[in-house]
Amino acid sequence: MATQKAGTLDTPATKVVVKCVVYYAVVIGLGALVWSAIPRTGFPVLQSLGSAMGAVGPEAASAVLETTERSGAASLTLPVVVAMVAAILVSIPVAWVYQLTRAKRGYQQSVVQLLIILPLVVSGIVVLVKFSLALAFSLAGIVAAVRFRNTLEDSKDAVYVFLATGIGLAAAVDITVAAAISIVFNATMLVLWYTDFGNAPVELEGQIAQRRLQRAKKLARTGTFVAQIDHEVLRNMNREQLEGLAQRAWHRAHDQDRTGAGAQDAFTENHLKVKTRTVERTRAVLEPNLSEYAKEWRFDRLTKDPDGNETIHYMIQLKKKANPEDLVGLVRATTARSLIDVEFE
Repeated sequence: MATQKAGTLDTPATKVVVKCVVYYAVVIGLGALVWSAIPRTGFPVLQSLGSAMGAVGPEAASAVLETTERSGAASLTLPVVVAMVAAILVSIPVAWVYQLTRAKRGYQQSVVQLLIILPLVVSGIVVLVKFSLALAFSLAGIVAAVRFRNTLEDSKDAVYVFLATGIGLAAAVDITVAAAISIVFNATMLVLWYTDFGNAPVELEGQIAQRRLQRAKKLARTGTFVAQIDHEVLRNMNREQLEGLAQRAWHRAHDQDRTGAGAQDAFTENHLKVKTRTVERTRAVLEPNLSEYAKEWRFDRLTKDPDGNETIHYMIQLKKKANPEDLVGLVRATTARSLIDVEFE
């Protein structure tokens, strides 16, 4: 019983939940303690910080601008720094939950980093421009001029990015709102992930799989499937193989043009070349099986390559229902131990 309980506590989901709960408790507790312990009397920068991080309005704007004139740029720098640090602290648990819920399907490291960087940037910019209408319009023009292009694999990734933007905005306006958004969102995502909410029943999954199998079978009988296979084969061939294939196709078309349309009914012999290490063994295992796909066949000649290997040449007349791929497959299957290469022309 103790072993089973220990195994349950060691699961990734349990670790993430415990880590998030402890993290939120520590960050919120330390934040409240630091905020209550900081003296504000005599420090105009700290006095304006509450207004800067609170609701946006004419009173808050005038207070911050007035304090800025008295104490310099530091009165605006401090709210920006506080908002950016708060955005980072609140975004880290979101990245943890994202990694957990996306672990099965996989995720991009850049998206995980984006969930922390985006709130940081948004919060700093919002604090900077929310008291200045001119800066806000300038930022809108810059964003409109720059195009950001990124392809997200899942719609959930777009939701996480939108959440990161919202956390950045909330951290610039009210840090407690940003913390609330982060906590509620993470709790909701963990519940949905743990319960596998919205998953199709087993019966429905079986029906969907059957329909997909039927569509795949229908596609396999069409030219689209053949074209896809041809594309994959040609893409994996090197330059020498492609040139040899093109030359062979040219010779085949040239022979058809020379013999004319009536050549289809005439006797046709094809050339089968089997490159092997041991001629006797290859002939002994191959020739008794050639009649399976060949209507007639005969041994033509034997040639020796510069590398010391030998090539057996056969003249083959295929059966009507046989195709070259079947014959080549037969050669590869029967002479696998000694075969080097096989060609059918």
